[in-house]
Parts: sequence; C-alpha cells; structure tokens
Amino acid sequence: MATTDRHATTLALAHALSAAERGLAVLPLSRSKLPALRSPHHEDPHPTALCHGECGRLGHGVYDASADPRRIRELFAASPWATGYGIACGLPPHHLIGIDLDTKSGTDASAALRELALRHLFTIPGTVVVSTPSGGRHIWLTGPPDAVVPNSAGRLAPGIDIRGAGGYLVGPGSRTEHGVYSTVPGTAHLPPAPCPPALLRLLATSRRAHRHAPPHSAPSPGTHPSPGPTPHQRGQGLVQFVRAAHEGQRNTRLFWAACRAYENGIGETLSPQLTEAAIHVGLTEHEARSTIASAARLTGHA
Repeated sequence: MATTDRHATTLALAHALSAAERGLAVLPLSRSKLPALRSPHHEDPHPTALCHGECGRLGHGVYDASADPRRIRELFAASPWATGYGIACGLPPHHLIGIDLDTKSGTDASAALRELALRHLFTIPGTVVVSTPSGGRHIWLTGPPDAVVPNSAGRLAPGIDIRGAGGYLVGPGSRTEHGVYSTVPGTAHLPPAPCPPALLRLLATSRRAHRHAPPHSAPSPGTHPSPGPTPHQRGQGLVQFVRAAHEGQRNTRLFWAACRAYENGIGETLSPQLTEAAIHVGLTEHEARSTIASAARLTGHA
C-alpha cells in the first residue's frame, strides 16, 4: 500500500509539474480532493483568522498554489501522502474558470449547459475537458484579467458548479478515493479557450445579483438570511448529511456541507452545528474548525 501511495505521489508530482509548464499554478491534494497540507493555524484558538500565507508557512490551501517547479517540489515533499493536485483558478496568465458538470443526484448537467447555450446563444469552444471518476466533466475556460468569477454550486443551473477566483480544479492524473481524473481524448493538448462573452455575462450577472440582492429577497451567499423555515430546513439537512458520514468521508462531507452553507448565506450561523456534527462522527474540534475555515476561504467568506 505504501509503495502504491508513493507511486501515486510521484505521478501526481509529475502531472503537477507538467501543468506548471503551461503556466498553471498547482497545489498537492489528498485522496479526498482537499489540500494535502494541514493549515499551520489549525491549533489556533480562532483558525478562521485571515492568513493567506503571509506567515511564511505552508498549508494555506489554494493560496499555496504555484507554477514555480522548486516551490511545487517543496509542497509535495511536505505532503508525501498527496495523490493528486489542484489547479488554482482565476490566476494569471490564464485566469482559469472551471465549469464542473455533475452527474450525481440524478441531474443531467450537460443537458442543462446545452439548454443555457441555446437560450443565451453561445457555444462552448474546443478546450481542455477532464472526466471525473463519477462520470462528470470539468470544462476549462479562461476569463479576461479584469473579470473576477466567484465560486458557486448549482447557481447557474442544477448540477453545474463554477470554480473561479479562490477555487481550484482537480488536475488530470490525480488519484482520489473514487478513481482517477483524466483528460478527455483529443483535448489534452488544447489551450484553455476563452469563455464565451454571453456565458461570462451570465456568471457576472449571477455575481451582481448575489452581491446586491435587496434586503427582503431570498437569502444569497455572503448574507445572513432572515429567520424562516426554508433556511432552517436547509441547514438541518446539511447538519444531518455530516452526522451520517462514515470513516473516510467525514472531512469531505463536512467540507461540502460547509461550502453549501456559506454559499446559501448561513455559513456563520450553521458553523457551530456543523462542528458539533463533525465531532459526533469522530473529527476533533480543531479538524472540524479548520475544514470549515477552508470552506469559508474557498467560497470567499473568510
């Protein structure tokens, strides 16, 4: 098993260095698709304190990402258990935008994207496409330097997640708990294509609506929802999702639930209950707080 892991780490490093040659900033990931390096602040009394690497230590998630081969080797040397790598979005020179088409929960994200394309008159150009172990697809696009596309889940359409500034995509060649990510044949050597202007406007429109929603509108990410049954029910569903986690999926479930909570504007409110649920299934309080802090950073709420 150890030999297999070392082999997977060596392959992940090789793929990460290859991606860096294309100008992509990378970071090592564990089998759970989370950053492989634990935050150096995980034992701090308040691990949500804003530090994006200014302390000089490793372990700041996507803020560790680099295209410098020496830095990448340093990151992987510090995380010999890494079996994959993430590609940071929103950074120069590509300003990568990831369109994550999910197949779970019975959704057909590819059909939803085609419907959006027909309705808004855009075409996805030939570009890098990565297949996921669950049968999903990651479409790589680039944005203009002045466009900051936020991360979102299901906001554009059911099953379509967006990876933008502060987020990352799992790189092809990464090995996770569920399998290997691989480039769709015929797309590996394509450069990431520019995001169609109509699609970019949709992402920007979603962001404006999210940031400037009127006080009595439905709750949106980054805002505190008004008291009511819908946010409460949604929050309790996320808590139960974490409480049902088995060993090997606790961090992943907590991270996913915390991301959804922050995106729905109830992250800070729900954080204590998510922490309690994580402790109930076997995580330590520091581990739970660190994972929730990572979700806050990924969704732009830290």
